[in-house]
Amino acid sequence: MKTKPYHPAPTTASTPTSYGSGELQPREKVQEYLNAATSESTRKAYRSAIRQFEKWGGRLPTDSQTLMHYLLGRAEAVNPRTLELHLTAIGQWHNYQGIANPVLDPLIHKTMQGIRRVHAKPKQKAKALRLEHIATMTNTLRTRPDSLKKLRDLALVLVGFFGAFRRSELVAIQVEDLVWEEEGLVIRIPRSKTDQSGEGLVRALPFGNPSVCPASALKTWLTHTGITNGPVFLAVNRWDQIQQRPLNPASINDLLKKLGTECNFDFVDTLSSHSFRRGLSTSAARENVDFELIKKQGGWKSDATVWEYIDEGKRLTDNATVSLMEKMAELAKS
Repeated sequence: MKTKPYHPAPTTASTPTSYGSGELQPREKVQEYLNAATSESTRKAYRSAIRQFEKWGGRLPTDSQTLMHYLLGRAEAVNPRTLELHLTAIGQWHNYQGIANPVLDPLIHKTMQGIRRVHAKPKQKAKALRLEHIATMTNTLRTRPDSLKKLRDLALVLVGFFGAFRRSELVAIQVEDLVWEEEGLVIRIPRSKTDQSGEGLVRALPFGNPSVCPASALKTWLTHTGITNGPVFLAVNRWDQIQQRPLNPASINDLLKKLGTECNFDFVDTLSSHSFRRGLSTSAARENVDFELIKKQGGWKSDATVWEYIDEGKRLTDNATVSLMEKMAELAKS
């Protein structure tokens, strides 16, 4: 049976096309809104999951027996979190096609629960960049010969860290999103991972010491390149020529790994764009920055996430063993 393509919502004749006005809406406009209901990254992940299922030999629509064989065949080779994503994608496909969803079978649910218990592995987290790491990175960049790429990378590292940006947010920043004030720079983010409804988020970057100031670094980059509209962080080719396209999000990870290697960091493999967000929050926690200020700067919606970062930043300083070791040292002297 030929598999139907994945869609984030039904596109059959059953799709509603009339509303309060009684007027028919163009199919293309309806599809546009249906697509907007699910982020592109989610659709991409679902499409990839379904391709993996089909590569294994599965076909859509499918049944619970086939899903059971799939889970048993992939349980030892695939991370349980990935298998759960595959089940979600397959289940959504059936829902949107109006077909009974085999993922809801209680036996599938119970089997997946067992797979998690047997094969679950701790989620690998990106290395949190500390203040000393950012200082080393910026010093290393400044030792390079003058170039546009050097100016861009310097601005990218400082803005990414102090703004606690996700990579998708960084590459999406437009000149029109920048509000320059006497005290510094305000960056308005029209949409982000935790703001899919487009209410908008804000990151404020006060002016500081020029050697570490993200706002100053960004202004220098814009001044030297003459960028006055559109994406702020444009691609730069090997001849140091500006390209009229925004930097690819994946390029930020590559940039960090290359720069980390140049800095002789021993954790290059765990560096990613998320190192900025983890780094800002944990570094702020170590400096006893107020909880609400950390949460505000990173745009976090969940208090639990912020507390997790604070605990990570202070786990060696706010530790029950510190006072115990001091007491033991005193006893050892007597």
